Amino acid sequence: MSSILDVKVMQDYIRMCHDGVGLGWHERNGGNLTYRMREEEADQCRPYFKSEPGPWVELGVQAENLKGEYLIATGSGKFLRNVELAPQDNLCIVELNAAGSAYRIVWGLENGGRPTSELPTHVMNHSVRKRVTDGENRVIYHAHPPYVVALTYVLPLKAEVFTRMLWKSETECCVVFPGGVGVVPWMVPGGSDIARATCALMETYDAAVWAFHGLFVSGPDFDTAFGLMHTIEKASQIASIALAAGGGNTPKQLITDENLRDIGREFGVALNEEILNYREAGTPYC
Repeated sequence: MSSILDVKVMQDYIRMCHDGVGLGWHERNGGNLTYRMREEEADQCRPYFKSEPGPWVELGVQAENLKGEYLIATGSGKFLRNVELAPQDNLCIVELNAAGSAYRIVWGLENGGRPTSELPTHVMNHSVRKRVTDGENRVIYHAHPPYVVALTYVLPLKAEVFTRMLWKSETECCVVFPGGVGVVPWMVPGGSDIARATCALMETYDAAVWAFHGLFVSGPDFDTAFGLMHTIEKASQIASIALAAGGGNTPKQLITDENLRDIGREFGVALNEEILNYREAGTPYC
């Protein structure tokens, strides 16, 4: 390989950024993506690391189970639409220290800059998802899909309400996220409060809606994480159109709870029964 861009993990990462931009999820510098590298992937990229890494920078959080790991990350203030054009200027690889409390840049951001301002949130959530999935989850992705955001203006900000609406909006949703989706009330982005609130939900869910802001998902690989985001946004679009067409009322035809159970049995997935049995008077799809 003549360049770090020939390494497959870098190609896959760049493709995911490109696909999100193509769907309109990353206006200006919106959204961010981190990937926790496998040891062999870091080894493939190591020949292209800086001869002198950047200085150690405290994260303000500590993730002991991520000590010494490498993350690929988007840059703070960088436009994801430019990632494909100049990855070396818009991406970086960071190494975490032995305590999991600080990072240093070992590749990328050649013209200056720092990793996404939400790196502490990503690190905290990587720590949670690594623990609860026995190391399987490696991708944390945040974007601004518009129909998900639109629904936060009209629905109660509850995991049960959002999940039931999404499950009942598109047949395969309950297979893609049988555990449901969490919902974080509006909080200042990039701060410790939203990081902790998202971590609490990531103990249970693969995805969390950020009210009036966007969506935060995790997954074992790029395809799975991107597919989760895409599925949730597509279902949100269908729900938004159906609600608008019906004046905000529950549609006259609807996937029933028993239909959802049938899907679960057919595909061998266990649906979150607390959500499946949830009712809230006057709320569409409930």
